[in-house]
Amino acid sequence: MRFIASHKTWFFRLFVVGLVIALAFPVHMSPFVLVLLVVNLFPSPRADGERPRSVGIPVRGRWVALNSPGTRVPSHSVRSLGQAFAIDLVQARENEPPVKLGWGLRQAQPSDYLSFGADVVCAKNGVVVSLESRLRDHAARSTWSGIIYMMTIEAICRELGGSRFVLGNHITIDHGDGSFAVYAHLKEGSLNVQLGEQVEAGTVIASVGNTGNTSEPHLHFQLMDRANPSAAAGVPFQWPDAELTTSFDERFTTRKATNRVLEGIPENGQVFVSE
Repeated sequence: MRFIASHKTWFFRLFVVGLVIALAFPVHMSPFVLVLLVVNLFPSPRADGERPRSVGIPVRGRWVALNSPGTRVPSHSVRSLGQAFAIDLVQARENEPPVKLGWGLRQAQPSDYLSFGADVVCAKNGVVVSLESRLRDHAARSTWSGIIYMMTIEAICRELGGSRFVLGNHITIDHGDGSFAVYAHLKEGSLNVQLGEQVEAGTVIASVGNTGNTSEPHLHFQLMDRANPSAAAGVPFQWPDAELTTSFDERFTTRKATNRVLEGIPENGQVFVSE
């Protein structure tokens, strides 16, 4: 199946706005509804002209890239929540068969996935400026019923709840150079840092989980120009130390890279190695 990542499209934005208006109209439009309209329809900020920042890789070992700025920008189809250059990462399979998309109601558990519990490391020195650690790791969305639920009822609830419920458990680190790194969908109770703590590159800061708007355990990583994702533009980055292989995972491989990509960043489905 094609991996479903943490993002929202303009179609969904308009759907949410229309739904809220329909529900609010009989009781008159409240200030909350007006704010929601502005947030969803106002153009997202852009920072495409910035030079890519060199940062470390937030994982170790063999991984696969998906929804990658190495294939297209914006990588998650939208620029909202600072996601223009975001990337999703899952651990590369060796001989383990993938969890197949089924037709039943029962969903696979996070522990069924290789990525669940893997170390997340700090990509660059900085200070922790925000974090969330209390959201539970939910079941994967491994059947068609789960996918439909995720893209409708669950998506609406997370959209209205704000970035906290989209990112799930997460850490935001200020690098002091105008860029902020977000590590999202982290495992419940796995965060090893505290608010205001100075963290060095290479430090294990958490574990990969399945919290927030995600269909299976993975790490969502992005750079932004502000600490608040709702007001931030995505910032391009480079991984100078990434060892790109010629192997691809067919589950996540999409169209070939366009001319609007980041050099040195793996394409969708491409396996890379981080020491």
